[in-house]
Amino acid sequence: MRVTHRFHPLSGQSFEFVKRLQAWQSDLVYFLDAAGELVSVPAAWTDLVAPDPFVVVAAGRAAFRAEDLVQLADLVGACLAAVHGITS
Repeated sequence: MRVTHRFHPLSGQSFEFVKRLQAWQSDLVYFLDAAGELVSVPAAWTDLVAPDPFVVVAAGRAAFRAEDLVQLADLVGACLAAVHGITS
């Protein structure tokens, strides 16, 4: 398996897959690193999970999804409303 998360220090490197464990809200992949130590990363950070269709289609042209920006705007609005409620 290969680590694909672009900001992970092991990005682009391939390792010996040991197992995948899905529990509660985590989906982890376990593998042996160069020193033979057992290491885990989220499965989404590896080539064992299909790439996100948005990321593939956007091909680096869009940094954010529309639905994520809507959620962010809602969160900012809620935070501003809370602050105004405290200061009023």
